[in-house]
Amino acid sequence: MAGEVNVTIVGNLADDPELRYTQGGIAVVSVRVGSTPRTFNRTTNAWEDGETVWVRCTAWREVAENVAQSLTKGSRVVVTGRLKAPSAYQSAQGEARASLELDIDEIGPSLRYATAAVTRRAREAGAGAGSGAAVAGDPWGDAPKAAAVKPAADDAWANPGVNSTGDDTPF
Repeated sequence: MAGEVNVTIVGNLADDPELRYTQGGIAVVSVRVGSTPRTFNRTTNAWEDGETVWVRCTAWREVAENVAQSLTKGSRVVVTGRLKAPSAYQSAQGEARASLELDIDEIGPSLRYATAAVTRRAREAGAGAGSGAAVAGDPWGDAPKAAAVKPAADDAWANPGVNSTGDDTPF
């Protein structure tokens, strides 16, 4: 939508993802991401932490279920989404505060200090905008199967690892 503010945040999850379901059965997950800027102080030759920015992030449907299965407290993540207008509230001590909220478009583990193994989930029957007939083994169900074409045995371009019949160049 025009006029939305899209941002990317890199930080750590403050808590385990909180998965809930609406009355209509739609999955929704909430996570808090904390991002602390670091700067190098040349006078002291030391890194100094800035003030942590906390962002409440929300994902819906299949993304919500994937987040709940894949991420845990302390995970370093990269989150991209649409920033909502800040909500003003008053803390228990009477201080005026504002909270940042983000509707998640994409989220994943940061691979800067870790590794990850990706497991593709198969779509459920009837999921997606395509027709109901899904090709077996195709998780999206809308991609046609490629026809198996057997290359000619003497074609050096089709079989680059196979020696041709002579010493001549293949062109």
